[in-house]
Amino acid sequence: MTAFIKILILTFYCGVATLYFKPVEGERILAIGAIAGKSHWNFMEGILHALTDHGHKITVLTPFPTGDRENYTEVDLSKETRTLVRLDIEMVHKEFTSYFDLINFVNVYSRDVCKILSENNFIKNILTESKLNFDVIIIELMASECVSYLSAKFDIPLIYVTPPPLISYIERTILGHYPNPAVVSHLLADHSVPRTMIERFTNTMLLFSTTFLLQYKGWLARIVDKEPFDLIEPVKPSIIFSNAHFITDAARPIPPSVIQVGGIHLSPPKKIPDDILEFIENSPNGVIVFTLGSVVAVSSIPENIRNTIIKVLGQVPQRVLLKYEDEMIDKPENIMIKKWFPQRDILLHPNVKLFISHGGISGVYEAVDAGVPVLGFPVFFDQPRNLENLVDAGMAILMNLDSVTEDTFMKAILELVNNKKYMQNAKIASDRFKDRPLTLSKTVDYWTRYVIRHKGAPHLKSQALNLNWYQYFLLDVIAVVISVVLLVFYIIYKTFKCIKKTIFKSSIKSKSKSE
Repeated sequence: MTAFIKILILTFYCGVATLYFKPVEGERILAIGAIAGKSHWNFMEGILHALTDHGHKITVLTPFPTGDRENYTEVDLSKETRTLVRLDIEMVHKEFTSYFDLINFVNVYSRDVCKILSENNFIKNILTESKLNFDVIIIELMASECVSYLSAKFDIPLIYVTPPPLISYIERTILGHYPNPAVVSHLLADHSVPRTMIERFTNTMLLFSTTFLLQYKGWLARIVDKEPFDLIEPVKPSIIFSNAHFITDAARPIPPSVIQVGGIHLSPPKKIPDDILEFIENSPNGVIVFTLGSVVAVSSIPENIRNTIIKVLGQVPQRVLLKYEDEMIDKPENIMIKKWFPQRDILLHPNVKLFISHGGISGVYEAVDAGVPVLGFPVFFDQPRNLENLVDAGMAILMNLDSVTEDTFMKAILELVNNKKYMQNAKIASDRFKDRPLTLSKTVDYWTRYVIRHKGAPHLKSQALNLNWYQYFLLDVIAVVISVVLLVFYIIYKTFKCIKKTIFKSSIKSKSKSE
């Protein structure tokens, strides 16, 4: 009887609790990830997974559709977007290593995305609806603010997503502040921190030249190729979800509107396919993983360099998992090649001793999270900077792919595998990377709700957004100070001149009287 009464009381209290405590309802979110690079989409997808896990209802325009699910509806953009799935390395060196070519590319690509969205039937339909069914819009930013016109049209708060760490050449435009080139390396710099005067000088020139060039290219495009979205004043984001973390992005000042969620794409590990797992676990000396990511094909490396790499990998005591897109003649016995590997799951296996990578930010976070040393062959964009941060953390060695030799490549591999300090430092970096006050999923959920609760959170935006460039650099204040100083000196000069003239006149008078 006593137990029965306790159950009745517990049921009563539970019923009362349901009257007062309602479940947290999800928000209605429109997401746009129209940049057709797989590593870019990985970051956006990680954010959207976090939001759906917390009950938000997502409608997303994506070039990488995987199918609808609960609270998640897709609009397929794969036919409209230019997919950067596979590039020849020679093409990358020719068209993407020049800073000016890169800025021109990202500007053109960004405006192409805006054109695609403005012509999309789904976007056209919801623009004609009298009542919008979304509370916030999340858009991936590449270079042009033209994508923000949808936020203005829908009159809902804007959240930007940046798959690289904050994009140096557009920070002033969207945040109001320039990253200080004395301490913050440009996204395209080949150093993690500008330590020497030469690096500070080149970093400064790189920041202001790319910023000016992007603004000029955008201004020119709006004149030569004016589109309807160019008529709308760009909307500044409420917050930015940045794919950054102080392990892979040196400590720097950031405004409160920048939320660092580097590694949000890292999913719980899954079972490794049997053939790969057997290959890994039957490797008494461990395993090396080699990939150049989803954009650049390893098979496109110049033949002499490719032969050097394969020859060395065939001689190391470890087994090698090599992401390779074509057939390989005379493949060494210790190498397994596939067009795709479950990289995240493999790197978490304790038998992996080394990760040889191009330094894409997604793979960098996977290596850091797994605590695996890295041998880096940066190709373009943010990759040199990403890898230099791992070098600073003591878990990586950087090499130039164009000048690699059998001797230097073998020495680098043996150093990273045999010197325990690299593995130890990788584990330290992993511990720091995982030590956070909130899970990334909860962080994304909290700040998305925060923006909606506070009507776009305008209080998070910097006052610097309201300043012209000369006001931002205090040139008007400096001009006033210089003017005041010059005026004071002028008055002093005139005063002394007057005194001198008066004294001279009085001396002449006294002299004439004496005569």
